[in-house]
Amino acid sequence: MDTRTTILNAAVQVFSQHGFRGSTTRRIADAASVNEVTIFRYFGSKDALLQEAIRGSNANPVTSPLPEDPQNPARELTDWCTAVINHLHARSPVIRKCMGEMEERPELSDQASEAPMRATNELCAYFRRLRAKGFTEGEFDPTVASAMLIGSLFHDAMGRDMMPDVYPKPANKAPGKYARLILRALGVRNVESNDSAVTKKS
Repeated sequence: MDTRTTILNAAVQVFSQHGFRGSTTRRIADAASVNEVTIFRYFGSKDALLQEAIRGSNANPVTSPLPEDPQNPARELTDWCTAVINHLHARSPVIRKCMGEMEERPELSDQASEAPMRATNELCAYFRRLRAKGFTEGEFDPTVASAMLIGSLFHDAMGRDMMPDVYPKPANKAPGKYARLILRALGVRNVESNDSAVTKKS
């Protein structure tokens, strides 16, 4: 791992534990096993380092992108939801810390919201493609549907550790349950038959 990446990873770890004020360059340098001069040489300032670290920690949330040509909505959306919820859960310490400090440091909002906005836009476009291909019945607002599903995934990833009885069990099946529920709400036909293919796959 190169020095720059090591420092960024250390900055994320320190920020998750100590927040912005407590993330001193000394703490980050110690966590990265470098000296403070190296930090300033690579990033110029603590602010620049933390902004890049937080942005990078939220990058590439989806390892199963939604296809341009939908074929099996239940399987495709389940895979996508699983990737998103895993990403959110893995980064929940950073996300929680950002949310707790946004009032004092509003610039953190831009760093923390970049990945969720990207995921929401991708989901909204996918719902439009489902409608264009005739998978859905009736009228619906893709933006509202996207907000509902993203909200469920976010709530699960952030809250399951604190309130485990509130969420679907087992945890690894929850993304599929959220996906099927929203697809049924959109009027997608044969969700349960598609779900059998998901079950066999998993």
